[in-house]
Amino acid sequence: MELKKNITKKNISDYFSKDKNVSDYILDFLASKNVKYVFVLTGGAIAFTIDSFSKRKDIKYVCVQHEQAAAMMADAYSRVGPGYAATMSTSGPGATNLVTGVGCSYFDSIPNLHITGQVNLHEQRGSMEGTSDSRQIGFQETDIVSIISPITKKAIQLKNANEIFGTLDELYDISISGRPGPVLLDLPMNLQRLPLPKKLYRSNKKTTAVKKSKVNYKSIIKLLKSSIRPVIIAGGGIRISNAVKEFNELIKNLKIPVVTAWSGIDSIDYNNKQYIGHIGVYGSRGGNFSVQNADLIISLGSRLDTRVTGGRPETFARNSKLIMVDIDRGELSKRRGLVPFKEICEDVSVFMKELNHAAKALNYTCLSKHDVWLNKCLSWKSIYPTVSEEFAVNDQFVNPYIFVEELSSHLKTNDIVIPDDGAHLTWFMQAFKLKLGQRVFSSFANSPMGYSFPASIGASIALNKKRIICIDGDGSFQINMQELQTVVQEKLPIKIIIMNNAGYGIIKQFQELYMGKRFNATGIGVSAPNYKKIAKAYGLRYRSIRKNKNIKRIVKKILCENGASITDVFIHPNQKIFPKLTFGNPIENLSPCLSKADMQRNMLVHFKDSEESFIEAN
Repeated sequence: MELKKNITKKNISDYFSKDKNVSDYILDFLASKNVKYVFVLTGGAIAFTIDSFSKRKDIKYVCVQHEQAAAMMADAYSRVGPGYAATMSTSGPGATNLVTGVGCSYFDSIPNLHITGQVNLHEQRGSMEGTSDSRQIGFQETDIVSIISPITKKAIQLKNANEIFGTLDELYDISISGRPGPVLLDLPMNLQRLPLPKKLYRSNKKTTAVKKSKVNYKSIIKLLKSSIRPVIIAGGGIRISNAVKEFNELIKNLKIPVVTAWSGIDSIDYNNKQYIGHIGVYGSRGGNFSVQNADLIISLGSRLDTRVTGGRPETFARNSKLIMVDIDRGELSKRRGLVPFKEICEDVSVFMKELNHAAKALNYTCLSKHDVWLNKCLSWKSIYPTVSEEFAVNDQFVNPYIFVEELSSHLKTNDIVIPDDGAHLTWFMQAFKLKLGQRVFSSFANSPMGYSFPASIGASIALNKKRIICIDGDGSFQINMQELQTVVQEKLPIKIIIMNNAGYGIIKQFQELYMGKRFNATGIGVSAPNYKKIAKAYGLRYRSIRKNKNIKRIVKKILCENGASITDVFIHPNQKIFPKLTFGNPIENLSPCLSKADMQRNMLVHFKDSEESFIEAN
């Protein structure tokens, strides 16, 4: 279709059709993928596409206050919602503001589509002779495709209106296939309003035959039978592949200890008789002892990054045969000192179903030696609880571990809790006791300040304005605090809980360890607003908790009340995270360090010395 370059007031109507234009078709496509709401912040370069909503009742938009928040809302909408998610923003700063939120989806494998408006094709660099070396031709022209390509599965600019059919099909298929992730469509303004032929031209998609698995599942069952101390690691891939049910069926049949990465924590009940705890740099002692003493590990959908292995991956599960299952071959081959015994590039849902079949075919039954091992792991879980009665001694501030444990006891099995980042994320993950059926997630891999609040909005909208528990920090909440207006506008019952320790606690602890307690830009120079006044400005209910003895009473009130609210939980400014890995230790040797006698008693394999010169990331 030939594109006219000079649009005037006289001929702009020529670009509209009584039938459908490109923008109409985009909404058709999104609606067909079960997108009920699109998160938008308008601007001139996307206004024509957003105008198409005025003709629709089957798909709506939600206005946000910042594009970063829109991307984070779409991320959570995809995680919990009825289907796919999408955003729309304008060109230039509207597009670049998406980047952090898109990164959350890319690193955590969340599929969604971001549609950015762009200047007219004839106003772009290179469209006319002599413009290729210009920085910018059209107003707010920015090459978002090049900027965002490294953190999307595919980013493309539409060049011809008729290509919209195949382009959307392709982007969607790429987004949801294999290891999922975000995609982006850059949409020049002059194409948005072009009419389309009545016959929709679809792409000629080739049907790919399903590859038969080459995994020898019988050999894995034989390894399980011969092992003495097997452990399963549950990662985020279980949830991404919608395989929580299959996972719980598998572990019930195998009857061996289970530990989780943070991203896998909502795949198993805390009180499951096989669950030992989460593992890693901030892991539970019981979970870490189980992994470090194992002789066989089956890792399901976990990247086993340095937050799990510690900064010295060669010390992780060092006496174990590691079977690593991941749909992304790039995660299997990255090494860094960690060498799997078996690399299985497979969707974990497929792997677990086939392993279950193999176990039944070989009449796999619980072995007495595995019972002994499971009881040993459970004893570690009991001996080394995260929350201690000693935490209640200081009643001048709220202890975050006591608060989180109390909160978890009052939540229902269908509740969704979204923590943010840093210290409050860590306190939450260490102390929360999950009931199977609950959802707990954050942007674990990207972990930006400001994720949990807009994510809570996206989750609530996806689930018909469901109550969401947002766990935030006094610093992190300010990153996207403007979305309080979205909460008010949409009447969302989000319970915002601010763990207020007057600064950036996780970095302060890092500075104390390695920088002589020089709290630059964490305590010094950092401040937060009065959140009581902020709540009043937006017409929201406000509460505060200042002492441990008041936690139960106020938490009950918060959860019983209708509507949104802000609750300030005042934490000691120097509250520490513990246990925590420091100074290049293997993950069994968390700080505060246990005595040498305790370590010798708990370690069934040889003990590794720390590497004092190694600095663990915060």
